[in-house]
Amino acid sequence: MTTTDTVRTARGTGLAYLGLALTGMAGFLIIRPQLFTDSPAETLANLSEKPELAAAAVGIEMAIVLTQALAAVWFYKLLHDIRPVAAFATATFGLMNAAAIMASGVFMATAVAIAGDPSIVSGADAAGTIGVLAHLSDAAWGLGGLFFGLWLIPMGWAAVTTRRFPVVLGWTLIVGGVGYVLSAFAGWGLDGAPGWFVEGLAFPATLAEFWMIAYLLSVGIRPSTDQENRS
Repeated sequence: MTTTDTVRTARGTGLAYLGLALTGMAGFLIIRPQLFTDSPAETLANLSEKPELAAAAVGIEMAIVLTQALAAVWFYKLLHDIRPVAAFATATFGLMNAAAIMASGVFMATAVAIAGDPSIVSGADAAGTIGVLAHLSDAAWGLGGLFFGLWLIPMGWAAVTTRRFPVVLGWTLIVGGVGYVLSAFAGWGLDGAPGWFVEGLAFPATLAEFWMIAYLLSVGIRPSTDQENRS
């Protein structure tokens, strides 16, 4: 690709990544807490009484899957000529992110359907069933955190070894990716891990991702360098 084409691809990648960030915040941080709580009965009531918001929650979950898949493919397009292994790893882990979120969406959509028509569960406890589905949705996001972290590591490695992005950004992506993986293990594999510790491990990843989005959209990608050719 020419330099112009590469910068255009970088900005397309940034747009997909920005879409992922916005839909993720809207769905996971804003809409989801309004519907799903620790009480199955309360969750059932929320889904039943707010059908438009419940449908929007499923739609946003689908949008997260779409933007994550697009970001993964565009990162592959951006990186495959300069770091093929990193491009493949970033795209693969990114698509696994999308699969994890899609699983969450399936559980969420089923819970919404049961709230709209409890007869679907044939006399079983609708609230209890929705509680299980909500937990499965949470678990899909929680264990999917492994791939949320893993896809940042090859992305950062490509930045560090090619100098096509700031080196400090590359190391921040790597550290953030490792932290996110450890956060997933702490949150789901370590009994009684404090919330501040789990969230603290994931914080560098958030910083790194927004930095990468801003760089892709504002600068795109640097021209090829001798460092890249030697690596």
